[in-house]
Amino acid sequence: MTTVNPAAVPALEQFDATTARWGRLTMIAGLVFALAGPAYLVLFSGLDVDQARIWTALLAIAGTFGVLWIVEPLTYYPILGQASMYQAFMIGNISNKLLPSALIAQSAIGAKPGTRRGELAAVMAISGAAMVHLVSLLVLVGLLGSWLVSVVPADVVAVVQTYILPSVLGAVLVQAVVSTRNLRMTVIAGVVAAAVVFLLVPTVPTLAFFGTAIAVIATAVLAWFLRDRSAEADPVAPQPEASTDDLRIG
Repeated sequence: MTTVNPAAVPALEQFDATTARWGRLTMIAGLVFALAGPAYLVLFSGLDVDQARIWTALLAIAGTFGVLWIVEPLTYYPILGQASMYQAFMIGNISNKLLPSALIAQSAIGAKPGTRRGELAAVMAISGAAMVHLVSLLVLVGLLGSWLVSVVPADVVAVVQTYILPSVLGAVLVQAVVSTRNLRMTVIAGVVAAAVVFLLVPTVPTLAFFGTAIAVIATAVLAWFLRDRSAEADPVAPQPEASTDDLRIG
């Protein structure tokens, strides 16, 4: 029989406080460094860049990417948790590298997304993914990049560039379906995604960039309204475990 370790609760509270403090500090530092270069060019380089052009560029970017500023945090937080969100948005490549790593790690240890165990698994998975990424960049790009490009046939490079991302996302999709084990939600997500890809985007091509956001929001809304209400109406239905109860010792 498994029991909850009471000592884990204050430790997790301290973990939340520490990651929140350092997460904010590192994100602010990253923002400062990211803006330092453009600020120098505008203020000290002598380029003819006035405020009107800056605001025009900002509004153009906000109009294109602004929806992602809201949708991505809402989409990733239930899976990654607080600490991993700071990691993910500092590192980048969330959907095609960090999110798959977190999902696979959670599935490997049987941790559900949204639980404490799932959050800690995501933290470790993202840390490992970042380390592997940096080492591979150092070796395969920094040291062997030119040589590999010269010896790998162009056809192989083209195939890898074309199919590597769909293969990774396909594996993650299967992993998510297996770990979720909810036929209703899986069918809703599949139907919505197919409708967006094959109906909405071809009909309104200007919405292509927002396809992911539209699919996520529509799936969440439909899953909520079409959820199984019989379990909610059943007074003896098992209740979900608290997030701290997912950290157990045998």
